[in-house]
Amino acid sequence: MIRRMKIEERVFERKRFVPGKLTAFGFAPDGEGLFYSRSFLDGEFVAEVRISPDGAVSGRVIDRMNDEDYAPLYAEGMRGAYVSSVRAAYAAILEEIARTCCYEVYFASDQANRIAGLVKERYGVLPDFPFDDGKDRTAGVFRHLDSGKWFGLIMRVKKSVLAGETESTRIDAMNLKAEPARIPELWKADGVYPAYHMNRKYWISVALDDRLTDERAMELIDESFLLTKK
Repeated sequence: MIRRMKIEERVFERKRFVPGKLTAFGFAPDGEGLFYSRSFLDGEFVAEVRISPDGAVSGRVIDRMNDEDYAPLYAEGMRGAYVSSVRAAYAAILEEIARTCCYEVYFASDQANRIAGLVKERYGVLPDFPFDDGKDRTAGVFRHLDSGKWFGLIMRVKKSVLAGETESTRIDAMNLKAEPARIPELWKADGVYPAYHMNRKYWISVALDDRLTDERAMELIDESFLLTKK
């Protein structure tokens, strides 16, 4: 079964919260994290947003007519004008929270952001996003400063696109060049896969979900950096 991204995940995927700003915005502790509520659409609905201690965001919309969850909110098959207006109004509240209380990071996963920082320290390179459509950063490219050639590509993909995986949850994965003779052996490591969307004879995909240590990931990045030099 395909898992679709919820509104909260889409809005906050590449955001990190500033605690003091949350309190100033109106969030208050409730024993399960920080909680915020607001009525919208002339009081017909109430948005409730909760942020857990680890930064995960959950939300619900309550229909004041019956004081129950507004079920069509996450029903992808329901796309009428009224349902769409409720979704849009709720998303606008979430986006206001994100603008006011968050800072933006390059990637969704903590490990991908740590790796980006380590690459900057070692090579002075920051990712660019040539496929950015203005709404979603789908892929961050790391390039040699002299030639512009790629030595790494971090993508947000469904885990199921990686060989042998069946889950449809989204993860950050990094494509790296490797010595062809070593690639079959590299595939044996948990978190290393045949390259997604690139020539598998020369490239691998590495899951940035902490199955590999940062140190091991950087070793593979170093190899890719050397193999892609002029």
